[in-house]
Amino acid sequence: MESLAARPLVDIDDGILAVEGRTQMPLMELPRRMVVVRLAGARLAVWSAIALDELTMAQLEAAGRPAFLIVPNDHHRLDAKAWKARYPQLHVVAPEGARDKVAEAVPVDTTSPDFADVDVQFITVPGTRGHEAALTVRRAGRTTLVLNDLVGNIRNASGFGGWMLQAMGFAGEEAHIPTPVKLTLVKDKEAVRDQLLRWADIDGLARILVSHGAPIEDDPRQV
Repeated sequence: MESLAARPLVDIDDGILAVEGRTQMPLMELPRRMVVVRLAGARLAVWSAIALDELTMAQLEAAGRPAFLIVPNDHHRLDAKAWKARYPQLHVVAPEGARDKVAEAVPVDTTSPDFADVDVQFITVPGTRGHEAALTVRRAGRTTLVLNDLVGNIRNASGFGGWMLQAMGFAGEEAHIPTPVKLTLVKDKEAVRDQLLRWADIDGLARILVSHGAPIEDDPRQV
């Protein structure tokens, strides 16, 4: 796979790994995060896959066997084909509303995966016409919420590219639903709000991992 200058995989929690990279866009770079969750049976679920160099791929393979490739919405399919080529046994997962678009890049096996692990739950986010997914991962009383585009947390944007990210509504001074996401993804605001409140009620919510921006670990329930 082609390297996108991603950093090494880092441990987020027990059996939760993440790696950061960047997507080149006109006049700017958009930070990206891939999350890897270790399932029962030493299997791995790869969320929002990005291309990695061979050293980082070896690190990932040492953590377990890639079993699921989760494409969390229509726009995060860029590197899915390369991952499926490397691991033909991968079960490709996408939310129902994104299935057709994702299938243009890689065949989708399911929109309602059975991970055979009670501590990992796949969610199609209400109010998004089935186009956006999320994960909850429980570890010893702690819960990690994995979101995709629904919430962004890009706060350190600088230079002209940073100005562009702020002008487009991707970056800001706090975690937020980016303006383009509100316009294109959120179709039922009340349904999205209700889901956000349900996540806020999770006892032991330790962090929120987003695809674009820093992890949210300071009072994530309030955020």
